[in-house]
Amino acid sequence: MEIRHIKHPFGAVIDKNCTILILGSVPSVKSVEHNFYYMHPHNRFWQVLSKVFNEDFKNADISLRKSLLLKNRVALYDSVEECDILGSSDSKITNVIPADIPALIKYTDISRIFCNGTASYNNLIKYHPQLESITVKLPSTSPANAAFGLDKLTAEWIKILK
Repeated sequence: MEIRHIKHPFGAVIDKNCTILILGSVPSVKSVEHNFYYMHPHNRFWQVLSKVFNEDFKNADISLRKSLLLKNRVALYDSVEECDILGSSDSKITNVIPADIPALIKYTDISRIFCNGTASYNNLIKYHPQLESITVKLPSTSPANAAFGLDKLTAEWIKILK
């Protein structure tokens, strides 16, 4: 596996009506190939959102996923704008240029940020500590997080609705 340099290749899913922002860390190799978030077939992100929002994100195409996110007032982006990374391993992220999350959410109704895993959370808080009070770290939906089965993940992620 080789180190890849990545500059975020696709935009945020967001509009002014969003109240929630979900942040990943860095797009995986599969996400870059498909030009959208959480496209590795074993990542449970879309399954979890399907259960949380009672919408079929899992079987939707990219266009419908975007529409469903916005319908539910959910924005989606990553905490890292540019970095070097070994494969898709969050623990191997170096040379970080953070995403400008304050600018991203400035003209929205976003009042809560949910980070998909530790790397997302740590990068957000390191570079934007002023957002810590509205940020919650959720367990990663990555297949590398084997300690959390789908039911346990869903039980944690349901916090988004509270």
